[in-house]
Amino acid sequence: MKTAIKRGLSLIHALVLSASALAQEYPEKPVQVVLPLQVGSASDIAVRVVAERVGEALKQPLVVENVTGAAGMIGAERVAKARPDGYVLAALNNSILTILPNIQRERVKFNPFEDFVPIHGLATIPTLLGVHESLPVRSVPELIRHARARPGELNYATGGPGSPQHLAGEMFMSMAAIRMTQVPYKGATAAAAGLAGGQTQVMFIAHSLALPYLPSGKVRAIAFAGGKRSAAFPDLPTVAEAGVPGYDYSSWIALFAPKGTPAPIVSRLRTETARALALPGVKERLEKSGLELWALGHEELASVMREDNARWVRVVREADIKAE
Repeated sequence: MKTAIKRGLSLIHALVLSASALAQEYPEKPVQVVLPLQVGSASDIAVRVVAERVGEALKQPLVVENVTGAAGMIGAERVAKARPDGYVLAALNNSILTILPNIQRERVKFNPFEDFVPIHGLATIPTLLGVHESLPVRSVPELIRHARARPGELNYATGGPGSPQHLAGEMFMSMAAIRMTQVPYKGATAAAAGLAGGQTQVMFIAHSLALPYLPSGKVRAIAFAGGKRSAAFPDLPTVAEAGVPGYDYSSWIALFAPKGTPAPIVSRLRTETARALALPGVKERLEKSGLELWALGHEELASVMREDNARWVRVVREADIKAE
């Protein structure tokens, strides 16, 4: 009996040492971070800022690869099927994880709650309701009146069907009882340029993408899309405050690993990401790019995912939102 106990304790000790060694040795080569969104997008900027610092701590670079297509599904599916060894991670936003699965159930080939392990939240992406300078509206009520008088004539720019801009626009049209026409671009960066160039008149645009166009007035922000006012625009009302009660479109980006990634590796990634986000200058770099630090631990991140999913189940049903 004593011999069996000793053997059991020895095995446990060996497993603990093995796990510790695994975490210490990892990574032995560069780590790929798959981002299913366009280069230059708000999420891209956030991920690269943080990845640089995490790579420095791990002494191996975190190489961000933009895998676009199908509103983010292609990149997400690649990571869901990747070898879970810690060398392929995913940077995913709430649109990919909690919205697309509700509007494209038959097309989404991954389960956001079963195929990914939350590592850490990175940043929130303040979203503005912007209009082109030529549009004679300066408030949400004016936009609604203008759109109601011209059903379907106003064009709103999106990064493609199922993109955050599309979903924010669909929810807005449903709740405001108006109709506009979607103009899908190949990514949010191109959509922002289309708005600034006057090819479209309206867009739910990330602050980071609006930055180059706000000083010149080419893009005019008339409201903030989130549930509360942005620290960067304290005088700008939310869409809800401005006349569409209950409207709330918030966007965030976070880091994930494929299911089955060894716990010691996941633990180290969580620790180093948290440390990176707390480093001097990271918060300021994000804010300078129109982003806000979102240093959410893995448990809180999982909770936010569940809450977001429940909200979008309701919104998609009530607004009858469908990806085109």
